[in-house]
Amino acid sequence: MKILSLNSGSSSVKYSLYDWGKKVLIANGIVERVGLGGSFVEQNVFGKGKTRKEKDCSDHKEAIQLVLETLTEKTNGVISDLKTVTAVGHRVVHGGERFVKSVVINDEVVGAFKKLSALAPLHNPPNICGIEAARHLMPDIPHMAIMDTAWHQTMPASSFLYALPYEWYKKYSIRRYGFHGTSFLYVAKRTSVLLNKNPFKSNIIIAHIGNGSSINVVKNGLSYDTSMGFTPLEGLVMGTRAGDHDPAIDLFMMRKENISPENMDKILNKKSGIFGITGQYTDRRDVEKAAEAGDERAKLAIDIEAYRLRKYIGAYAAAAGGVDAVVFTAGVGERGSIVREKSLENLEYMGIKLDREKNRIAKTRNAECEISTADSRVKIFIVPTDEERVFVEDVAGLLSGTYDVHTRFEYTFQKPSYRNMLREKTFEKEVKENPDLLKVAVNHASASGGDRALRK
Repeated sequence: MKILSLNSGSSSVKYSLYDWGKKVLIANGIVERVGLGGSFVEQNVFGKGKTRKEKDCSDHKEAIQLVLETLTEKTNGVISDLKTVTAVGHRVVHGGERFVKSVVINDEVVGAFKKLSALAPLHNPPNICGIEAARHLMPDIPHMAIMDTAWHQTMPASSFLYALPYEWYKKYSIRRYGFHGTSFLYVAKRTSVLLNKNPFKSNIIIAHIGNGSSINVVKNGLSYDTSMGFTPLEGLVMGTRAGDHDPAIDLFMMRKENISPENMDKILNKKSGIFGITGQYTDRRDVEKAAEAGDERAKLAIDIEAYRLRKYIGAYAAAAGGVDAVVFTAGVGERGSIVREKSLENLEYMGIKLDREKNRIAKTRNAECEISTADSRVKIFIVPTDEERVFVEDVAGLLSGTYDVHTRFEYTFQKPSYRNMLREKTFEKEVKENPDLLKVAVNHASASGGDRALRK
């Protein structure tokens, strides 16, 4: 059974093809510059390397058509016929309060997504375009929506309601929704394995740090609060998003410089955050290099981002009544040792003790790592996220009729025996270049498939 996952953005389509029977990822790739001119597709076939093809795609239908052509292409393709694809899973950013779990897509569901587009105007429209295009091109197989907001539907009203006129919630659904749900679900389940605890008896703080960033407190295995809110703008300092700030500033500047609501939205989402502080950078690697070279605004950006993270960690530890682990994930979370270290400064009194040498070593997206000291009451982990794995298992569960909300559905990756062998093999290659990685990797299997725990 082969499952295709699609993640349609405003000008891109990410995809992966997974063989559920063999439990292997066959290929993944991305079509970029959709609708912008100069479109191209890059595909990575595991064991064979990458290929690239340039072809203009004026819309998502043409982009998905290019994906299907690339997967079935005679020379570099991976399947002979689209009939071998059993189902398609689509990422949908916003499901409002209606969708509390992944769902089989039909015309009624697509209509509901369109009604919810006002809640996520930057994300839902391209998601819907991708769904409609794929259903048109592959009409004879089931399509499923994997909801990014579903994980957070367990938040209590005290967490998700704002202190705004209650009528806004009743009339317009104004509330905290939270995002990065599939990432948090995967990382929460994997962290419980590392803790050797029942997932529904685990209290965890997870920091998903990338260009878009959010932090989630998991209380007894359920999302209890999260930093992103009604939109992905609230919360942490991000690559180009402002995160938390006094909303009166926006009103003040709109009057002061005659800024329209549309332009203010662009400023807060595209010209703020790390970019706003530094004036030129969004990639944290560029920020770190500039800071090392003496750029004071780059140094300030690092300090502001880390301080915001540290405040949330303290607040969320209080909200959960204590935590078992603090976990970092996503691009910066998995490789950004400087942001990790600075965000955990002076938290030893809370039992959070970072091993700085292990933190320095732990720069890999292919192994789960422990970077806390031996006597730290709260464990500190790095868990590489795997949202596509959630996509695939939700689709497989929907196909078999076994799928349900995560409290009544067991994922394969929440079992201690679970291994991602593609990551294992890549990690083995990394170890040859940097043997010190073995000092931090946990719950790792050898490339030959034998289990071993590489703990201190």
